[in-house]
Amino acid sequence: MSSHGLKEKLESVIRNVPDFPKPGIQFKDIMPIFLNAELCNQAVDSIINVYNKNQTKIDAVCSIESRGFFLGILIANKLGVPMIPIRKKGKLPAQVKSYTYDLEYGSATVEIQTNIVKPEWNVLIHDDLLATGGTAKAAAELIKTEGGIVAGFAFIAELDFLKGRELILPYSNKIVSLVNY
Repeated sequence: MSSHGLKEKLESVIRNVPDFPKPGIQFKDIMPIFLNAELCNQAVDSIINVYNKNQTKIDAVCSIESRGFFLGILIANKLGVPMIPIRKKGKLPAQVKSYTYDLEYGSATVEIQTNIVKPEWNVLIHDDLLATGGTAKAAAELIKTEGGIVAGFAFIAELDFLKGRELILPYSNKIVSLVNY
C-alpha cells in the first residue's frame, strides 16, 4: 500500500473529539485505528520502511505512555529490538530518571528506568501524536541522560500548527508522521 493510501485510511478513522480534555482543545482520537489489525500493521510497516530506506540502525524503540505503547511494542517486535517505556511519574518501579515539561494544556513529568538504555544505542522514539513536542523532547532528554542516541521519531499524527517538530529537530531530523493536520 502506498503511503498516500495509508494516510487516507488513517484520516478516515481518526476522529475529532471537541473540548477534550478541556474546552478549546480539538482532540485527535486515534483509538479507532486499533480496532483494525490490518491498519495497525500497515502503520507499523510504513514507519519501519522509512527507517529501513534511510538505513537507520535502531537498537531499541522508546514508547511513550500510554497510546505510544500500542504501536511501539509492535514496531519493536517487528524490528527484533527491545521496547523501552517512558511512563508518567510514579508508574515505574526501581531506580528512575525524571523530566518535567509543558504540554499544550498543562505540564507533566515522565520517567524512564535507569540502566535500561545501553550506551550509544540508537533509539527510535514513538508516540501517537506530535503536538507541541514537549513529550517527545522529554523522552529524547531521558534517552540522552542514559547515554543513548536519538535515531529518530515516529508518530501516527502530527498537529503542524503547534510546531512541535521545531522543538525536537535538534535531537534528530528523522521525523516520521503518518498523518499531518
